[in-house]
Amino acid sequence: MKKVFSVFVLVLALVFKLSAQDITKGTWYNEEKNAKLQFYETNGKLFGKIVWLKDPNKNGKPRTDEFNPNDKLKSAPLLGLVFLKNFQKDGEKEWKDGTIYDPKSGKTYSSNMKLVSPTQLDVRGYIGISLIGKTSKFTKAD
Repeated sequence: MKKVFSVFVLVLALVFKLSAQDITKGTWYNEEKNAKLQFYETNGKLFGKIVWLKDPNKNGKPRTDEFNPNDKLKSAPLLGLVFLKNFQKDGEKEWKDGTIYDPKSGKTYSSNMKLVSPTQLDVRGYIGISLIGKTSKFTKAD
């Protein structure tokens, strides 16, 4: 009986470890908790899009990407915006060589991500080298 229980615990721990590292399951809050994002994989690369906004409207209309440097995209809705692009998995808990777009400024930065725990993802945006940048802490929403 002890052997069966030990195997069960081991399998349960392995399942938890694997599911905890799959950031595409469920949604994540940004650091300010005013948006939720969802990760998805396409052609072996990881992307993230906005799926919920605390304040989805501005002046009675859906919020748009008003600070985008491309005039054609300024009227695009923020809801559904893909703002994390082209991340490549690097080991068990890291993704590198992606970009993060900041809709508050209209700027795009190089970015890396690291899963610190099953409920915390550190997302670092930077210009040039990773030492010069800012890390945002995303938390699991569900």
